[in-house]
Amino acid sequence: MASVGMQVPVCLVENGADGRMSVQQEALQILEQIQQPVVVVAVVGLYRTGKSYLMNRLAGKQTGFALGSTIESKTKGIWMWCVPHPNKPGHTLVLLDTEGLGDVDKGDSKHDTQIFSLAVLLSSTLVYNSRGTIDNRSVEELQYVTELAEYIKVKSSDEDGEDSEFVKFFPTFIWAVRDFTLERKIDGRDASEDEYLDFALQLKPGNGRKVNDYNLPRECIRKYFPSRKCFTFPFPTNSENVIHLETLALSDLAPAFLEVMERFCYFIFKQSPVKQLKDGYSVDGRVFGHLVKMYVDTISSGGIPCLENAVVAMAQIENEAAVREGLEAYEGGMQQLRSRFPVFLKDFTAEHQRLNSRATEVFMQRCFKDDDGKYMRTLEEAVSKLFSSFLQQNEQTSVRFCQEILSGLSGPLRDRLQQGVYSTVGGYQLFSQDVEDIVNKYKKETEGAVKAEEVLEAFLKQRGEESAAILQADKSLSKKDKEICA
Repeated sequence: MASVGMQVPVCLVENGADGRMSVQQEALQILEQIQQPVVVVAVVGLYRTGKSYLMNRLAGKQTGFALGSTIESKTKGIWMWCVPHPNKPGHTLVLLDTEGLGDVDKGDSKHDTQIFSLAVLLSSTLVYNSRGTIDNRSVEELQYVTELAEYIKVKSSDEDGEDSEFVKFFPTFIWAVRDFTLERKIDGRDASEDEYLDFALQLKPGNGRKVNDYNLPRECIRKYFPSRKCFTFPFPTNSENVIHLETLALSDLAPAFLEVMERFCYFIFKQSPVKQLKDGYSVDGRVFGHLVKMYVDTISSGGIPCLENAVVAMAQIENEAAVREGLEAYEGGMQQLRSRFPVFLKDFTAEHQRLNSRATEVFMQRCFKDDDGKYMRTLEEAVSKLFSSFLQQNEQTSVRFCQEILSGLSGPLRDRLQQGVYSTVGGYQLFSQDVEDIVNKYKKETEGAVKAEEVLEAFLKQRGEESAAILQADKSLSKKDKEICA
């Protein structure tokens, strides 16, 4: 199965000058080549919080995704890096580095929510990157999670209880806290990173406005991302060296930072699942590219991406392609057979059956949710039409082949007719013998050939008219001979 190892990331989703997002063709062409299941890891978070460094390390590199050393957001849109999965042979790891949220130059909260929503839709693991601690402010900065229901739909129809459906299709959630300096203690006891996160997401009792505002983002995180993990990274090095992070050797980084980074990468490599569609269909690179374009086009046109519609649209795209590829497999094989036309009917039928099975096999490898067999029937009908067309071509070629053989065998017969060889007493018997010899040789040379009998019948019919004339002449000549003798 084809895999792609990219040396550097490429832009997947670009922000245009008008603020509209568009998918880059170069990235789609790369994804089209990936026939392996993909594990998609996306990182989101406020701008200038070191998201890109995490992704570079997941790619096994020091550099790749752009890092900056100023307050300007470095990553624009969504960038992609596809590498062979380090722990899962036959899988590709797709890393998505997203544009920093809360960019002061951009100042567009709606665009931020769209980027966040895209990351949720596309990833199988979502990494939220922040700095400092998980306090009320950092939770509030993750306000985008409270708006997901407005930017993503599970079903095409408006139904109650959609929120409960989200959990089935949303990615694993990892909160990466950078430059963490506090002791992780809860009620005086040491707490794990996951306990620290769960404690930060605890709800306050009550129903007042302040309590509801406090609880809302926490409720959404807990509800939409029941599978949660936390990693608290200490400072990687001293403040003077942080701006040169991507050029520092591992020996220049704090051992405690490296320890957390190793656990972070190990967890993602080991636990991040393959990207799946709504109905549990594992996504490969080609399908992932279709998803990206579908979601981005929907958002750019002002629509709301729908998981159910994505499955329906993906089924149509993949099944139409499956029919096309199955048909190409059949037609390609028959084109090779055509170069040997004419072939015997038994050979033609045997090759048709083999190629028909191959076409079905190719179709089944790509088809998706053809539950009612609609596309399978489309393939069968198309194969049947091609079969009839090639059969007709083989018959026509065979007719010409048989006619050429007869023409060659009957050449001496035509010469004798012109020379009047048969216009003598006993000419009819001689003519009949010559025709019989031609038929015997023809049958031997065309044994098993398609349409051989029909061509012979036409030949004999034509010779029948000549035979009748020769017979009549022979009788007349014989009668005259008898009269002379008398």
